[in-house]
Amino acid sequence: MYFLDDVTFLLTAVVSCLILFISFMQFWKKGNLPPGPTPLPILGNLLQLSKGGMVKSLLNLSQKHGEVFTIYLSSKPVIVVTGYKAVKEVYVDRGDDFLARGDSACFDFVFKNYGFAFTNNMDRWRELRKFSVSTMRDFSLGKSNIEDRIQEEALCLVKELKKTKESLVDPRPYLSKAACNVIFAIVFGYRHDYEDAELLNVISLIYSTFSIISSKWGQLVEMFPWVMQYIPGRHQKIFTGLKKLLQFVNKRVEMNRKNLDENNPRSYVDAFLIKMEKENINPKTEFHMKNLLNSTLQIFFAGVDTSSTTLTYSLLLLMKYPNILEKIHKEIDQVIGRDRYPKMQDRRQMPFTDAVIHEIQRFIDLIPMGAPRKTTKDITFRGYSIPKNTNVYPVLTSVLKDPTHFPYPNEFNPQNFLDDHDEFKKNDAFIPMAAGKRICLGENLVRVEIFIILITVLQNFNLKSPVPLEDLDITPEISGLGNFPKLFKLAFIPR
Repeated sequence: MYFLDDVTFLLTAVVSCLILFISFMQFWKKGNLPPGPTPLPILGNLLQLSKGGMVKSLLNLSQKHGEVFTIYLSSKPVIVVTGYKAVKEVYVDRGDDFLARGDSACFDFVFKNYGFAFTNNMDRWRELRKFSVSTMRDFSLGKSNIEDRIQEEALCLVKELKKTKESLVDPRPYLSKAACNVIFAIVFGYRHDYEDAELLNVISLIYSTFSIISSKWGQLVEMFPWVMQYIPGRHQKIFTGLKKLLQFVNKRVEMNRKNLDENNPRSYVDAFLIKMEKENINPKTEFHMKNLLNSTLQIFFAGVDTSSTTLTYSLLLLMKYPNILEKIHKEIDQVIGRDRYPKMQDRRQMPFTDAVIHEIQRFIDLIPMGAPRKTTKDITFRGYSIPKNTNVYPVLTSVLKDPTHFPYPNEFNPQNFLDDHDEFKKNDAFIPMAAGKRICLGENLVRVEIFIILITVLQNFNLKSPVPLEDLDITPEISGLGNFPKLFKLAFIPR
């Protein structure tokens, strides 16, 4: 009995000393980092970050500690940057100092530093990014004429919506199918029928995985990655979901490989396979199967969710504000009419609609925390010393709702993008997909996709709510890595 008591005491003493040592190291390493809330040993700032969700917690902390402050995820310091001026420094003015990708445990467990979007290997990023930008330009805005393909997909969507016969439906599945087919056309060179089981499974996996990543489960994974990896819970679906999506990509890549025509590449995957063949004698090449699979998944995982969520939120907001929808309908009738497809060139003649689409992207704040960055060297930033490989969170929501740049920062109001003559007005703080050298690869594609699909739907339908407009809730259901609208239904009424 006494022996067991002695062992228990000894273990307790060892654990206590270990905690004190980690705590000491934690504060010792802090050095001249920006100020922030006092962390606890092991837990870091868990208590401060669990009040009302991560995004809200960071914004509350910025009011107390300033635009730039430090938090601890477990024992790891993270520099949080808020407000347009400070975030612009990170993205643009000193972009090279913050160009590496920050740790993102939810994705890193599966991607393992491969692919271009979640790698902090700068040579890998440069090579794959350059190739991907060029190839995506070819297959999204160049020789394959993706605008025509998006128009065709929008018409397929309208056809499906007409089948609902004015009944109440959840619009997200319909919009997700269209968005997924657009991305599939670019990365694989084909589309699916809307009732195809494989398409529906991929959409379900993307939505459920991203939802959990944006929940408190995802937050816990980011704080305690090596512990949460082994603990059962809903967060395990993040890893299984991404692995299933990677298996799907592998299957599709093999199909493309078997039907590859090197003289006539049809997609991003085809172009990558041809590049792999050309570089197969280079032992240091970044063009190999691991980077192909992970880059492809990163493109369509982000692309499908970005477009489908934005389009879904758009319909909710326009249903909530019928006066705004009425003005868009009027502009559609004046500029486009009912007898032809919308084209991107129409957008320049539709200043109110242009302002509304910008305002939708600003207001819904799709990726409120932005993607994490990491310092590429030891730097001095705003008087503070930040070591190389320190994680940095540029909080996008603090830019998109910066009151010094938007007159109506917290409400949905197209006047944020209109001048005194009701002409469209650009705003430098409009950076919903980040800015600088590491801006979202699909930004141009998303812009084309949202305009053509949304305007085609509105050209053909009115939107009817099953509940009084005052009861429509436009606050997000989840607010973490991503914002999602609460589930809602509407009826598509032919015009």
